[in-house]
Amino acid sequence: MAKFELKLPKMGESVAEATITSWLKEVGDTIEMDEPVLEIATDKVDSEVPSEVDGKLVEKLFEADDVVKVGQTIAIIETDGEVEDSSVEGEEDNEPEEAAEVAETVETAKSTATGGSTEDFSDSSRFYSPLVKNIAKEENISLEELESIEGTGKEGRVTKNDILDYVENRGKQSKKASEAKSKSTETKGMAAGVSKQPEPVVSGEDEIVEMTRMGKMIAHHMVESVQKSAHVQSFIEVDVTNIWNWRNKHKAEFQKKEGEKLTFTPIFMEAVAKAIRDFPMINISVNEDATKVIKKKNINLGMAAALPDGNLIVPVIKNADRLNLVGMAKAVNDLANRARQNKLKPDEIQGGTYTVTNVGTFGSIMGTPIINQPQVGILALGAIRKMPAVIETPEGDFIGIRYKMILSHSYDHRVVNGALGGQFVQRVAQYLEGFDKDREI
Repeated sequence: MAKFELKLPKMGESVAEATITSWLKEVGDTIEMDEPVLEIATDKVDSEVPSEVDGKLVEKLFEADDVVKVGQTIAIIETDGEVEDSSVEGEEDNEPEEAAEVAETVETAKSTATGGSTEDFSDSSRFYSPLVKNIAKEENISLEELESIEGTGKEGRVTKNDILDYVENRGKQSKKASEAKSKSTETKGMAAGVSKQPEPVVSGEDEIVEMTRMGKMIAHHMVESVQKSAHVQSFIEVDVTNIWNWRNKHKAEFQKKEGEKLTFTPIFMEAVAKAIRDFPMINISVNEDATKVIKKKNINLGMAAALPDGNLIVPVIKNADRLNLVGMAKAVNDLANRARQNKLKPDEIQGGTYTVTNVGTFGSIMGTPIINQPQVGILALGAIRKMPAVIETPEGDFIGIRYKMILSHSYDHRVVNGALGGQFVQRVAQYLEGFDKDREI
């Protein structure tokens, strides 16, 4: 019998770790090759980790909600045959230092789980993963403190990020607490009355629905973005009649020739990429203490896509400015389809430098989208509508029916002033209104 180490696979260049959301197999279960063993999550993407061998699961080295680094061993599978790679017995380890580090991490987690901490966390009825317990031990966090931390994990569990956020803000909270104690009883009472959010009243007819993991992450991400960036919006109306007519004329031919549907999205994304090249200071991010600006070399456009469960995900078109319209259409359709099927790879939602969201899909004529951190801008595409408009011609002005839409540009006023924010969205409009109606596919 040989033992095989199931490791967390590489999931893309920018993905270094993942959170275990659930185990699909238990110790003692028989596993077939390519059969999913557990589910993991990175940012907004859920994935399954399949077995690379036939065998039996004999040991799980991590629990649900634990954060695991790429390449770390997460389970041991016992097999009948010989194992060529990643085996525990009978194979020479080509990376002894990495293996020792993994073993040390596992042993630390095990020792913590079995009482390695001086604090007896077993007295709590709440579940804490070995990793969370280990961090609590290292940071001298008491059981009482640990119990007070609000968890964002499944069923309210405290995750690695929750406890690290608590540690980071611990000193600030202590300082605030000391300042609060120095105030009068009346002032403290008023402050408590204002700051504490009242619990909603729930009647017997109401239904309580647990937020999904993704929903909690989105909520946290949005609140964090609003607190971090000074959001300002600029709006501009665009005449897209030429685009409307050109697409209607060529969409059947396009699908026949390229095997792809021709939507408006790739045309809009093409214009946005061109405008970013003209205004590269839109394609930036800000460092953590807001003292430096990072100018991005590549233009990676995020396209917000609605999922069947109502949540939102933002796959990224890498190097969007290098794609022609056919390439852009293929990229848009591929990412949108796989997003709806939950088949995106973790790396495909990472590395965006600017985001576009189509609020017009649901009939909205405009929106004020929240910036997708650490980016500094996001563009909302409103619904295309027939509208009466004044048309200027050499023979004079007249009223005609035109196809129009509103572009809403939200940007971070810490680093993008009104002139740049307005000029950028104006340039996008100019590219759209100047679309060549005689353009060949």
